Amino acid sequence: MDSTDIRDEWAERSGEYSPAYYAYYGADETSELVQSILAEHVEQDAAVLEVGCSSGRHLAALAEAGYSDLTGVDINGDALDVLAETYPDLAATGSFHAMAIEEFVTDVADDTYDVVFSVETLQHLHPDVDWAFEELARIVGDLLITVENEGGDPGEVNYVDDNVPLYYRDWNAVFTDCGLTEVDSIDGKRDTVRIFQVPE
Repeated sequence: MDSTDIRDEWAERSGEYSPAYYAYYGADETSELVQSILAEHVEQDAAVLEVGCSSGRHLAALAEAGYSDLTGVDINGDALDVLAETYPDLAATGSFHAMAIEEFVTDVADDTYDVVFSVETLQHLHPDVDWAFEELARIVGDLLITVENEGGDPGEVNYVDDNVPLYYRDWNAVFTDCGLTEVDSIDGKRDTVRIFQVPE
């Protein structure tokens, strides 16, 4: 699969791992973990971007906790429709974009967001768009959080199902090579959480 095939697969995703699937399950332990990390590092008026926000369950949890400057981007246009139905207050107050991450980041100014985070999203980006990681490091002003699967050797690919590749990467190396500093990491059941800061 090339990067276009992967974008098409996620843009048309239905059933398992679709926006409706995530909306049905709502906020989870990862939502709480992201919220606790933000509470430790930034104020509630911080500008927060989630890449691969799907139907918004993690951002909805942040909104409920008092965070008010929330932005999400997802390649699946249906995700934002589901978000509007499931979390109407979030849809009304947040900023949401239906487009690929690599398309979105190129038009964002340096240090636009205090926090950028991803949950099991960056692992699905094709190696052809690895340059987008440098763009994420460029647009974040303070904190970048990755919650991604690191269960295989970097460079290895695993198919979640017949059509969805998961590319294993060393996220510490990816973002420290982009100039960020890892300040903490947490091993979870399936994912590794890494917290990076922009050096002062």
